[in-house]
Amino acid sequence: MAKLTPESPNPKTQYQITAEIADGPRVLFTGRNAWAIKQLVEAGTRGVSSRDIPPGVRLAAHVFNLKKAGVVIETVHESHKGPFPGVHARYRTVTQVTIVEERGVAK
Repeated sequence: MAKLTPESPNPKTQYQITAEIADGPRVLFTGRNAWAIKQLVEAGTRGVSSRDIPPGVRLAAHVFNLKKAGVVIETVHESHKGPFPGVHARYRTVTQVTIVEERGVAK
């Protein structure tokens, strides 16, 4: 993640999203962080949980990176049952995030 500069983004990066955070700065997210911000924006108030995404994606790590970039994200702990009962986190954006531009294909 980096603040936008006049230079072109790295052409080697597969997936990029430029987002405006709460009518403030525009931020360039790349790779899985771009994928994560898109998931959160699309989920809206429902939010996103690790149970909603493909296995192996470290959602908490990407949420941490998004928070460092200035996105305010709420964490709600939810109980779940089944063979491995426990608690998982659901993340929701609190700040208004608008996707301004999307480049590449998320993999």
